[in-house]
Amino acid sequence: MEHTQDIFLEHFQDPRFQKAFQQYFSFLGVKVRDWEGLFREMDQDGRGNRAYLRLNAAGETVGFIQFCPMELSGWFFQKRLGFIREFWVAPACQGQGHGSALLALAEGWFREQGFSGSILTTDTAPGFYEKHGYRLDPGFTAKNGDPAYVKDLGNALTP
Repeated sequence: MEHTQDIFLEHFQDPRFQKAFQQYFSFLGVKVRDWEGLFREMDQDGRGNRAYLRLNAAGETVGFIQFCPMELSGWFFQKRLGFIREFWVAPACQGQGHGSALLALAEGWFREQGFSGSILTTDTAPGFYEKHGYRLDPGFTAKNGDPAYVKDLGNALTP
């Protein structure tokens, strides 16, 4: 794999991230009327959104992974998980290990925060996630209707 640079983002005003996100939504066929408002909402939604943006040696965007902490709670128990919100690798860069590297970065951040697991939904790449230790969990119902996949990150204790 060529030399890359990974940039950790806590805010989403970086024009490289915005361009990549727009390409991702275009690929999905999602139309957005107010991009500026969408990126402002990502910054201000209070969920702790983060991302890694990956650039190639020429400074071009290879892909990104956006994630946040998530808390599941019931009347007696609660559990903190890392939630993979959005994930995209440019079509020309797929199959070169970039997706695996971005996923590992997000999972590393989750572990550093003491999360015991990661969760995501996908209707496009279940095999990719299964290859990385995720398993379909029909016990979760996602608001978007997509199947939920979970991975145990091995942390038994939260700091």
